[in-house]
Amino acid sequence: MSRVSARTQAPATAPRRSELDVLRIVVVLGLVFFHAALVFATEGDYYVRNSRTTEAITVLAGFAVVWAMPALFLVAGLGARYSVNRRGAGRFARERLLRLGVPLVFTVVALNPLPQWLRLRAADPDHHESYWRFLPRYFTVHLDLADFPFFVDGKHFESGHLWFVLLLLAFCLLLAPVAARLAAGGDRAAAAVARHPALLLLPVLPLALINVPLGMEEDYAAWHHWAYLVFFLYGFALAGDDRVRSVMRRYARPLGVAGVVLFAACAPGFMTADDPFTDSTLLALVTRALFSAAGWCLVVAILGTLDRPREQRHTEARPRPVMAYLSVAALPLYVLHQPVVVALAYGVVGWSAPIVVEYAVIVAGSLAGILVLYECVVRRTRLTRLMFGMRPDPPVTPS
Repeated sequence: MSRVSARTQAPATAPRRSELDVLRIVVVLGLVFFHAALVFATEGDYYVRNSRTTEAITVLAGFAVVWAMPALFLVAGLGARYSVNRRGAGRFARERLLRLGVPLVFTVVALNPLPQWLRLRAADPDHHESYWRFLPRYFTVHLDLADFPFFVDGKHFESGHLWFVLLLLAFCLLLAPVAARLAAGGDRAAAAVARHPALLLLPVLPLALINVPLGMEEDYAAWHHWAYLVFFLYGFALAGDDRVRSVMRRYARPLGVAGVVLFAACAPGFMTADDPFTDSTLLALVTRALFSAAGWCLVVAILGTLDRPREQRHTEARPRPVMAYLSVAALPLYVLHQPVVVALAYGVVGWSAPIVVEYAVIVAGSLAGILVLYECVVRRTRLTRLMFGMRPDPPVTPS
């Protein structure tokens, strides 16, 4: 069965949901603010660290990671449903290999060595190895087939911020053979959620069963990387169904309050446990369970709040020019943002200016840099569009 079908969910002709474009752009551009903030965090091991730090970053960053990347995976799952409906499972897999695989390989090879090289120079002022002499060490790698899908490993080699793209590609390829069955199961599950809204909380269980015993991972925005599969599959199977959307809208406010309360309840564990991400103490285990529940509640609350009933939406209205421009730029901006942030931070952290000034310069400069690179380089040729995961359409200037 090459195409999926469901009575109410994600038809191939469904109008584009502009609120999902907004959410995706907010998360992608928000990563500039997030990664710039890590330069000034008291904890962590970001590529470039400022000599003066602040603990406020830890709290603010924690509230961002609990929902931002999970929301991005959920939206990606919903997009995968539309794509499978439109193309069929086989063409969907080939399209994802092209749109995600090419920028993944290009970025890991051409862009990711720079942050790693700057990390060495920032950590040791006496480190004067040139970039070109560093490259062979960066590409000294080995295969670890047990660490799916992060097969390639090395002392300096990394997928970096492209872990999101690599995981998303893996999820899409795993999904393709079972897409029809999952869609049919999602249709039945949506009917059950409509009858019993409490079932909307059921995904908390698999999230906790992953995060609690396996631990959470700082390298993957605080969640265990397999936890993101739950959000992706929910987006594919359920999030586009009108019945589920109605339940999400109805309970968005109480779920939002519950998410904030649950996240606040994580504070004792994050502040007092030696390593709340991996410890096996009762406090650490409870903290990870609360974090899992908080993340799910907040993601559903955000989607329900942004969504509007069909009768309140102008489905025929054209998207605003700025949003239309940014919506197709999401992946290139994501690919570009971290190398630009790290390079700019490397030049700023030596200043004697206050933290707020340095942070503002890094954020403003990085936003300007990635937008200029996208406008002047990425979207201008078929080759660069291919390397950054864009369709080979001619560039359209927003009016």
